[in-house]
Formats: sequence, C-alpha cells, structure tokens
Amino acid sequence: MAERQGPWPVPAAQSHPSGLFPGLPPRPVYREPHPVAAGPVLAGIGATVLWFVLFGSLSRDLLTYAWWTVLAAVSAWAVAAALTVLGDRGVAVGVAVTSGFGLSIASIFVAARWITTGDWPMW
Repeated sequence: MAERQGPWPVPAAQSHPSGLFPGLPPRPVYREPHPVAAGPVLAGIGATVLWFVLFGSLSRDLLTYAWWTVLAAVSAWAVAAALTVLGDRGVAVGVAVTSGFGLSIASIFVAARWITTGDWPMW
C-alpha cells in the first residue's frame, strides 16, 4: 500500500540532487490507511475496564474471581479480534491491552495464594 505523497523533504544544505543516482524515482512514503488514534484506544480501555468490573463483581472468592476473569479475558480477546478485522483497530488495541492487564492481575492473585498456601486455587 505504497502511496507517494511527494518527494522527501531535502535539507537546505542539499537543495540540489547529488547526481549519484540520477535516474531513480524518489523514495515512496508508506502511510497507514486507517491510523490508530488515542480516543478510540481510550474508549477500548474504558469499555474493557467496565467489562472486567462487571465480571469481577459476579465472584464471591478467589476461585470464582479467577474463572470469571479468564472468561472475561477470552471473550474480550474475541471481541478485539473481531474489531481488528471488521471495526475500529484503535478500540481493538485498547481492549486487547486492558484484557491482558486484567488477566495478569488475576494471575498475580492466584500465584500469591498458591505461593503462600501451597494449594492451587483454580481447582
């Protein structure tokens, strides 16, 4: 998807071509056809935080919190994959990053319980 927007800017010291490669065209400029902006990324982060809070509020102990978080993360990653293909990639980035962060928080709690008690809390 090379789209040439014009020649590269030339510094003032090199206002004329050097003559080393006179027959070559100017270098192409590659641009993202749908750039990711900060607003959609923040919207994806906010929606995923709300998603994880709703799923986490269904839990009553560490076991159910961990499994609800795994379910929330898997469903959020499925939504992020669908948004990547069909929707806004900025929102998909926010959803994917936040769901990975939320799952890592739950795994830290599970690992801390496992280390302190010697009992795997997921079963």
